[in-house]
Amino acid sequence: MKTQNFSSPVLVIGGTGKVGRRIAEQLKARGIAVKIGARSATPSFDWENRNTWSAALDGVTAAYISYYPDLAVPGAAEQIAAFAELAVKKGVRRLVLLSGRGEEGAERAEEALKHSGADWTIVRAAWFFQNFSENFLIEPVLAGEVALPVGQILEPFIDADDVAAVAVAALTEDGHVGQLYEVTGPRLMRFADAIAEISSAAGREIAFHEISIGDFEAALRTDGLDDGLIALLKELFEVLLDGRNAHLTNGVERALGRPPRDFADYARETAASGVWYADPALSKQG
Repeated sequence: MKTQNFSSPVLVIGGTGKVGRRIAEQLKARGIAVKIGARSATPSFDWENRNTWSAALDGVTAAYISYYPDLAVPGAAEQIAAFAELAVKKGVRRLVLLSGRGEEGAERAEEALKHSGADWTIVRAAWFFQNFSENFLIEPVLAGEVALPVGQILEPFIDADDVAAVAVAALTEDGHVGQLYEVTGPRLMRFADAIAEISSAAGREIAFHEISIGDFEAALRTDGLDDGLIALLKELFEVLLDGRNAHLTNGVERALGRPPRDFADYARETAASGVWYADPALSKQG
């Protein structure tokens, strides 16, 4: 597909997060300037303060949208609708939204974007590989014991780099406007399977245990998480991981013309980086 010429930066909302950071890096590698949309950026961008939106949109022609804390929260669709309306008014035509599979709230946000008048693309993603190595589950993996209320549910885990690559293609190339790309990895896995592959790649024992949702909530409270985040995580594990997403899709192939990366490759390369060791020097590769 033909890549457009960019004389202005692309706005990456959530540009310091898992996918946003990768999008920014991939855009820069293509020689495209990036404007980060985050509270820590200058100018600052804050979903909770609409007065910050206009300055973030100044001077850009395309934007990647990642909503915080999650599209499943009440009011998210209305926020996406308002942001997209403002973007179109300011001449930002191309909008790419990161969405979640099987989330009713996310689907309402998708519809809001579709009716905004923008040249839209939606990237509806499965659970990221990197949840095991960045932020959410890195501490349990380092501790050698991961306990989650997931049972035998299958999930088509996907590499955040693949998600970012699909978003970058939608932001910069022709042929993606009006497309909904539901993106998954190439195979279905249980969470226990994922931990077993990480354990094997890292060369150290990492156990997986199934726990009740009540015990999961109690552990989150012990860790000091706030009520809002606890509610989101409970919904993720109680509702979204009920088997509704236990199927593969061809979104990566449709968008990029290649298959998605396999979890085994991610596990091997991540283990080699040393991130799954309290002391990276102890990695078997090191």
